[in-house]
Amino acid sequence: MGNELRDAGVAAGDEVILPGFGGDEAAEQVRRLGAVPVVVDIDPHTYCIDPASVAGALTSRTCAVAAVDLFGHPAPTDRLESVVAGHRARLVPVGRDAAECAGPTPLELAARRRNASHLNARLRGVVTPVTARGAQHAYSAYVVRVQGNGRPDRDAYLHALRAKGVECHVPVKAPVHRTPGFSPGVRLPVAEEAAHTCLALPLHASLTKRELHRIVAACNALGGLLLEPAC
Repeated sequence: MGNELRDAGVAAGDEVILPGFGGDEAAEQVRRLGAVPVVVDIDPHTYCIDPASVAGALTSRTCAVAAVDLFGHPAPTDRLESVVAGHRARLVPVGRDAAECAGPTPLELAARRRNASHLNARLRGVVTPVTARGAQHAYSAYVVRVQGNGRPDRDAYLHALRAKGVECHVPVKAPVHRTPGFSPGVRLPVAEEAAHTCLALPLHASLTKRELHRIVAACNALGGLLLEPAC
């Protein structure tokens, strides 16, 4: 991303707006240029940067906005272009990881989407991924939101799934503004909730029907347990 930022004219002292969830690598690249990362909140459904939050963060020092694709869902570039229209800030498209940057083959992409559709239709007790109208989800990760009481329930859900043989992980361990170098006074409620409740389930092109069934059975057996109120 460093080259893209340089091409956008980012220099020391400039501000670069980026999402508070999944934008940690972008923040590091911004700092390496001597610029200032400004984190904003995210869309609660796609987890991508929220255009309205970007609009509220633009200043005379803003040089760029990092449009980070997250988990295979594209950033809302059309809406972001409208936000920065007439401002000196440039939009910088960013793939969060190598898999997103390289992109899958057409056959792999079709298989991922087919497997994601299978899970979307059958999982219960979790919030499955949402695709914004007009967008095409690549599902570089299949990220659900565990309903319940935040991080404790999400972490308990993770350990229970692993005990059932389902490999899963926390996709973003902390929102960007909760990492070193940011003011403790920054509050991004949607990004914070996502960091506490999101969980990545297995999803790749070679998943078998048996593996998909095991994921669904394990999740659905646990789903209702985490909807009870905390004591």
